[in-house]
Amino acid sequence: MIDKIVGLAENLTPIALIGAGGIGKTAIALTVLHNDRVKQRFGDNRRFIRCDQFPASCNHFLSRLSKVIGAGVENPQDLAPLRPFLSSKEMFIILDNAESILDPQETDARKIYAMVEELCQFRTICLCITSRITTVPRQCKRPGIPTLSMEAACDIFYGIYDNSGRSEIINNLLMQLDFHALSVTLLATTASHNMWDHDRLAREWDKNRTKVLRTAHNESLAAAIELSLDSPTFQELGPDARELLEVIAFFPQGVDENKIEWLFPTISDGANIFNKFCILSLTYRSNGFVTMLAPLRDYLCPQNTMSAPLLCMAKEHYFSRLSVVVVPGEPGFEEAKWITSEDVNVEHLLNVFTSIDTGSSDIWHICACFMRHLYWHKQWLITLGPKIEELPDDHPSKPECLYEFSCLFSLVGNYIEHKRLLTQTLKLQRDQGNKTQVAQTLRTLSGVNRHLQNYTEGLKQVQEALEIYKQLSDSMGQARSLCKLARLLQHDNQPNAAQEAVSLAINLLDKDEKFDICKCYRVLGKISQSKGEIAKAIDHFEEALVIASSFNWHDLLFRICYSLAGLFYDQGRFDDAHLHIECAKLHTANDRYHLGQAMELKAECWYKQHRFEEAKSEVLCAVSIYEKFGATKDMEDCRKLLQKIKRGMDNGELIEIVLPLTPYSLSILGLGH
Repeated sequence: MIDKIVGLAENLTPIALIGAGGIGKTAIALTVLHNDRVKQRFGDNRRFIRCDQFPASCNHFLSRLSKVIGAGVENPQDLAPLRPFLSSKEMFIILDNAESILDPQETDARKIYAMVEELCQFRTICLCITSRITTVPRQCKRPGIPTLSMEAACDIFYGIYDNSGRSEIINNLLMQLDFHALSVTLLATTASHNMWDHDRLAREWDKNRTKVLRTAHNESLAAAIELSLDSPTFQELGPDARELLEVIAFFPQGVDENKIEWLFPTISDGANIFNKFCILSLTYRSNGFVTMLAPLRDYLCPQNTMSAPLLCMAKEHYFSRLSVVVVPGEPGFEEAKWITSEDVNVEHLLNVFTSIDTGSSDIWHICACFMRHLYWHKQWLITLGPKIEELPDDHPSKPECLYEFSCLFSLVGNYIEHKRLLTQTLKLQRDQGNKTQVAQTLRTLSGVNRHLQNYTEGLKQVQEALEIYKQLSDSMGQARSLCKLARLLQHDNQPNAAQEAVSLAINLLDKDEKFDICKCYRVLGKISQSKGEIAKAIDHFEEALVIASSFNWHDLLFRICYSLAGLFYDQGRFDDAHLHIECAKLHTANDRYHLGQAMELKAECWYKQHRFEEAKSEVLCAVSIYEKFGATKDMEDCRKLLQKIKRGMDNGELIEIVLPLTPYSLSILGLGH
């Protein structure tokens, strides 16, 4: 980056370094000022002006400029008397902290802006502006100012904090600071002054957060941030501006730009206020969200969430949206996909408010709704599990939350954990005497036991569920139980009985209940495949595919395409298998568990075709995905496949690992470090 800026300076191109306070703008400008190439080009005609050291008026700006460049003009009223001197030699001039004179709300801002713009137009001058606001002359090139790299952050930290050896503890702290230059400097200075070791520094940070970022010289992150908040432009935004910043700070992802009016209906000019936050470099835009650097977020986050009206308003809007029933084929199902981009925000919101109001059944019901959204649209585990399990057994929402949490484990192939949580759920539901919930959990448990090959136990559970649904005259519950029964019977080598169960299920379903009918056809395909009736199996799968495609049910579409791919694999029809694997991939997102399954099957296909390099690549990609979900059984299957691939390779040597797998993955694969 320095080379790029130096190159612009050599070409006399005006430069603006814009970013949040403490990000390192001044440090970059000074580095360029003292660069050998810049020295060679401008010699002694390199000037540095601190714009925050004089009042924001035209007279003061012109007087300081005249004095610093050595023009010798006393109290110039405009640029006219300085032009001959400015045109006489090449100069490199830095206007540091220029937001103090360019803030649009300052009295003389427009006139000063015009003068700075004219300075940019001199053929003999390279003007370099550092500013927290984006209001700079349009001629300026604006190279992006990234946060520090890990290496640069460590160099700064250990350059101040002289301690033997580097530590992962410090690396973790630097990441929590988003590698923000001022914060790194303050952290190192505070640790050095107090002679804290790494562990003590980590404890102080965990306890006091940004309060630690204050040195003995009374420099602090708070002062840097409050300077931005004291600017005329920020003050002009009105009384809600600070609290809006606190909401942005509260959410790890920030606030979705498209939801500003939805989240804050009482704020009449919310979009404009958010734009001004970005102009002031208090926030930045990232993937459609307005967010901020971690140190700013930590400092601005509300201390008491319950007494932050705008945050509570945002919470109620999120909770209202989460309470929508999520059922494939029903209204609201497609709209619920919004969770895919905001799950991190919602989980943080729930984590905070469930801690504040643990006894509330309402907030835990919303937590269950959140997990249901994830089940259908995100397929990701959450970190709220321990809090759910720690709820008292008599808490009215514990069975519901345990059930939904357990279902997330099924999506990542962890059926042992899925069963453990369901068993807890079933006990609580029996104690509460809720027959409908008992039947649902029994039905789900039967499916888990099928995956665990506990067919006798699974058959007993699904038959109990079926009897309960008959007592309740619940035809949908009966149909779904019969579908589960069919899969168990199929795996228990009773295909004819399985076929009969599915037929009964279809007869119980209304013609509009397409989702369940689609699942029944997929089960019929599985049964026909097990009986060796391949043509009939393909017909059933394709019937299911037609229904699922018309509704764009991604989860079912993945399963159907994956089933067809497996069928063609079994038949040795590898081209057809590859085709359907690619179709299956279209219905899962990057790094999801299902994608790992597709890649593993593709690796099997390549192995059968003796395409060992392709097989190796796919299986290693599958492992890297499975590790994210803790899917150890799948990783073990990949290890066995990798051994077969290794034996199939011509040289028979240990294959080269081409992906950056973790030590854990390598140990599972039996490949060492």
